[in-house]
Amino acid sequence: MRYLTVSALAFLLAGPGLADTSLSGIRPPDRPATAAVTDFQGWVSGFKARARQQRISEEVLEAGFKKVRFETEIVRLDRNQTEFTKTIWDYLATAVSDTRVTNGRQALRDHASDLDKIEARYGVPKEIVTAIWGLESAYGVVRGNQPTISALATLAFDSRRSGFFEAQLMAAFQILQAGDVKASAMRGSWAGAMGHTQFMPISYLEHAVDFDGDGRRAIWGDNPVDALASTAAYLQNHGWVAGVPWGVEVRLPDGFDYVLADREVERPVADWSTLGVRDKAGNKVTIDALASILLPAGADGAAFMIFENFAVLERYNTADAYVIGVGHLADRIAGGAPIRGGWPTQDRALTFDERVELQERLTAAGFDTVKIDGKIGPLTVASVRGWQKSVGRVADGYASPRLLNALRSSN
Repeated sequence: MRYLTVSALAFLLAGPGLADTSLSGIRPPDRPATAAVTDFQGWVSGFKARARQQRISEEVLEAGFKKVRFETEIVRLDRNQTEFTKTIWDYLATAVSDTRVTNGRQALRDHASDLDKIEARYGVPKEIVTAIWGLESAYGVVRGNQPTISALATLAFDSRRSGFFEAQLMAAFQILQAGDVKASAMRGSWAGAMGHTQFMPISYLEHAVDFDGDGRRAIWGDNPVDALASTAAYLQNHGWVAGVPWGVEVRLPDGFDYVLADREVERPVADWSTLGVRDKAGNKVTIDALASILLPAGADGAAFMIFENFAVLERYNTADAYVIGVGHLADRIAGGAPIRGGWPTQDRALTFDERVELQERLTAAGFDTVKIDGKIGPLTVASVRGWQKSVGRVADGYASPRLLNALRSSN
């Protein structure tokens, strides 16, 4: 997924690893999406049997499931996510609010020693780590109080993404088995994300670290150091390039070919300079790296030159708005200026049904989006560009209500 407008709540609860369904040795049984599952306790019994095969002890299973129940509200939240929409400028107004910037600068000062050590060890800027902390839990204030086992068991029992969440649940029991946390203290979001920086259990097993040397990878308590270090380790393990930014806001020259504003078009920064791309102060960008041009709100919105670390941050959350939020919040915490480019504020976000309609109309017009799923990903963006070019519009790939209305009028 590239740019998909979703709610701020969905961004905040996502955490790393929601797109990562693999865990060595765990292959939960798949159920048809339409399967009618009515016996939650029966499902729990079946899961316990599978967990025993993974060498989860009876004591840990009993402690973990002691107060677990099926949570209908969690299912409602999970199934209704697609209906919540927010434009990128509305999202950024919250994600990078003055309060969040001020609190981020204070958090950076309060934890300067630990964050300096984390940056030195993992090569990830302390401002980036702090920004993720700010977006995921408001610097530890809103870590979530939902029992993780109940949340994951509910979502695994439900048929929509049962395989994915059973793998996460099994990982949660492996964490309990290792003794890193007690079941009663394993709490987080309704989606199963945990701690200061909202790690999913599989990501915890694969990337969490014991930075303070107390023998536990403690991401749940009031001390954030292990969570912050684990976040830096996660980004390092996914290819963070030290010394390269996430992105730079730029201005595009008159006559710029918007077909080039494509994630798949990577060029040396020097080549973009030759085309007349400049930073917002009018200077050439001098970073020695490959970059792409990103227009999250089309030709009428702010433009960014993005680098390899943008894709690394997408491993934490795949939405472009979230990545821009993290990157821009980090820049603001470091003393940078607000985004200077404007936004097409006359637009609103497309609803889920409108995104489906957009894909259907593009496909009917001969620009196949391949999937009709309501997600504005690279295939849909390419279809939008193709249609825009065919009718002589600016080919910026931006899916907006105006574009949908134009498609309706053309049919």
